[in-house]
Formats: sequence, C-alpha cells, structure tokens
Amino acid sequence: MSNADRAKSNNEVFDVERIRQLVEMMKEHDLNEVSLKHGDRRIRLRRKDEPAPGVVSAPAAAPPGVMPAVAAAPVPAAAPATPTPPAEAVDGDNISVVTSPMVGTFYSKPNPNAETYVKVGDHVEADTIVCVVEAMKMFNEIPAGISGKVVAVLVKNEEAVDVNKPLFKVDTNG
Repeated sequence: MSNADRAKSNNEVFDVERIRQLVEMMKEHDLNEVSLKHGDRRIRLRRKDEPAPGVVSAPAAAPPGVMPAVAAAPVPAAAPATPTPPAEAVDGDNISVVTSPMVGTFYSKPNPNAETYVKVGDHVEADTIVCVVEAMKMFNEIPAGISGKVVAVLVKNEEAVDVNKPLFKVDTNG
C-alpha cells in the first residue's frame, strides 16, 4: 500500500461522518466511551456526563428487574392473536412486571422459524427464558425472575426496548 493510499484509508476511518455515526451508536447503546486505533492514528470519544475508566464501556447485563405493577402499561397497537384476559386479571396486587435489563431489540423467539419463548397463559419459573434482548450483536437471554402465569406480553417482536421497559405481566398466583 502506497503512502497516498494509507493516508486516504486513515482519513476515511476518522472522517467526520464516521465520527457522527460512532456518536449516534454511543447514544443508541448507552456507551460512555469508545476508543479506536487504526495504524498510528487513535480516536477516543467520551460522554461528558459520566467518567469512563475503560477503553469501551457497555451497559452491564444485570438480571431483569421485577417490579409490582402500579399502573397499566400501554398495550401495542397491533393486538395479539390470543384473546386478552379481563382487566382485573391483568392489574391486580398479584401482578408483577418483567422489565428489560438493558437497551436493545426485543425478540420473542430464538429464531424466525421457532415458537415464541412464552405466550399469554404459559406458566413460568424464575429461571424460564422469556425472551432475548439483542444489544450490540450480543443476544442476551432474559429469565422471568419470578414464577407465575404470563397474563400479558407488552412488546412486539423486534421492537426496540429501553432499560426497565415493561415486557411481560405475570400473575404470581397463577
């Protein structure tokens, strides 16, 4: 590779548009810092709102949060094919919500040709995998965290989710 080709390659790696894409990716995946090196050139992007000690920081894959339901979460506009249970069964004292532990894409099944992990009416245990959340090409299996009967699925397959977004409602008496 000639010096001119090498200079052109270095400029393409660290051009303004590429840096904008990296900043957008940092926002989308809640990264605090990204450090890249190409040849003898290096760039480090750091969000000013939080210090980042490592080269690349990603959100920790914490166990899914489980919180009691306080108010009804909105149901997606496209109604599922399964009939919706009566409202009192979906919002009682015994209803807990399984939430997303991270920002990413929600998948209700392990692959496009497979059955869903769980559906309304299924009984789950704390260690039952209820979905996968993909973040930065890493597919994270999400366990229910509680035992009971699934009474509502609150997100659609391939929907973007944030940390603590309600995914499922589970009747702990079921």
